[in-house]
Amino acid sequence: MGLGVGWAEAWIRHGADVIAEHRLELIILDRDIGDGDHGENMDRGFQAVLLELDGLPPEANPGDVFKLVATTLISTVGGAAGPLYGTAFLQGALAVAGASTLDGAALVALLTAARDGIVLRGKAESGDKTMVDAWTPAVDAAAAAAAGGADERAILLAAASAAEAGAVATEPLVARKGRASYLGERSAGHRDPGAQSSALLLRAAADAAARG
Repeated sequence: MGLGVGWAEAWIRHGADVIAEHRLELIILDRDIGDGDHGENMDRGFQAVLLELDGLPPEANPGDVFKLVATTLISTVGGAAGPLYGTAFLQGALAVAGASTLDGAALVALLTAARDGIVLRGKAESGDKTMVDAWTPAVDAAAAAAAGGADERAILLAAASAAEAGAVATEPLVARKGRASYLGERSAGHRDPGAQSSALLLRAAADAAARG
């Protein structure tokens, strides 16, 4: 049956609420190893996205939603997060362009393209203590679930759980990219804020699908 534009919009609206709820948590995480503005920037960006979603045309498809998210985040989110998340959603939009509903294979393509966009833009790889450490496990888990015949909701659930585990797993890592890398060994012992916000958003995607 697949997931349509209703799910895509519900994901982003729920994601915006989740980011707002966890704004202070993300600020504190970023204060430990960064500029301390990740929560504020992400909240501002997704509140701007909510305003733009109100003007979404009735004939829109999931890719249109993700493209709107991308352009809004790029223009409103400061720091590294805007370009990284913007690129992720833009590449995801391109991967599912024109599709009115997304089946399991399309969801894997969406997540893979988003992850690849982050890697390309941020020049990071797994183990660098970045968003990639949440996205790569999510992609791998989604692909494995799809290969095993899981439905769309189970695929997103697997991705969300893997992203959450990946975010937790950044805590002992020494950062090799971004402002956190300036701290060297002192960056160990702190969770990466970008990985955490990624896990929150991927959980929102799964929750939106589960709610139907």
